[in-house]
Amino acid sequence: MAGGREIKTKIKSVQNTRKVTRALEMVSASKIRKAQDLMKASRPYARLMRQAIGHIAHANSEYQHPFMVGRSEIKRVGFVIVSTDRGLCGGLNTNLFRSLLTQIRECQDKGIEVDMVCIGQKATSFFRRLKVNMLGSVTHLGEKPQVDQLIGVIKVMLDAYTDGKIDRLSLVYNDFVNTMTQKATIDQLLPLPPSDEMPTTHSWDYLYEPDAATVLDHVLTRYVESLVYQATLENLASEHAARMVAMKSASDNATKAIGDLTLVYNKARQAAITQEISEIVSGAAAV
Repeated sequence: MAGGREIKTKIKSVQNTRKVTRALEMVSASKIRKAQDLMKASRPYARLMRQAIGHIAHANSEYQHPFMVGRSEIKRVGFVIVSTDRGLCGGLNTNLFRSLLTQIRECQDKGIEVDMVCIGQKATSFFRRLKVNMLGSVTHLGEKPQVDQLIGVIKVMLDAYTDGKIDRLSLVYNDFVNTMTQKATIDQLLPLPPSDEMPTTHSWDYLYEPDAATVLDHVLTRYVESLVYQATLENLASEHAARMVAMKSASDNATKAIGDLTLVYNKARQAAITQEISEIVSGAAAV
């Protein structure tokens, strides 16, 4: 009954796999709540920063910060890519990279060069294999990312934009919609995108102390950092949600496979028993 032994080995292997997927599912289910709480706690700050920058951008100011002024010609663009450090989260990273690659091809077809920095091990490994111009990366942020961990890669892109090395900066991440839905998102960071919620300009302006350049440089830097940090938290919640769903699906598929293999094993076992009985009966009749 060699076939039966092979089937039993397969059943044992699938059972061991199901134990792993169930464990990962439970771990992600326990972590997703903390990730969601962290993400929701940071959302009001990011929203208010958007509102404050929106007011500043639409004020009638004599000084125009470089981050607010669009470039007449786009020769090089930059991307800040937020991904996961670990896999086993379904197509979360794959869908994100596919959306980005489509935009990169469009830029390259127009003769536009591409620079990028990566947050997360998966993005770093993926784009390093493609041999793109990667200016920096940061990985292994943990379950509670801190802004201090992101300042380095953000500063690289902000300095590149200030020096005129890139003409547009975008943020690429997975937006957490709900547990079942995560949306691959590409948002423009710099220059500040136009807002439809407010008129083009106002007749008033702010009073800056000590001067507009110093204040706006600080505020706009904090603005970009807050958006990147919020994107990192959104991506973290999306990672746990996607992994929980993927591992539940894997566990269900393993259970179904075990049932199918058990049925095949029982049929093989019954066939072997029937054959043995037939051989015994045939031997007795021959005697």
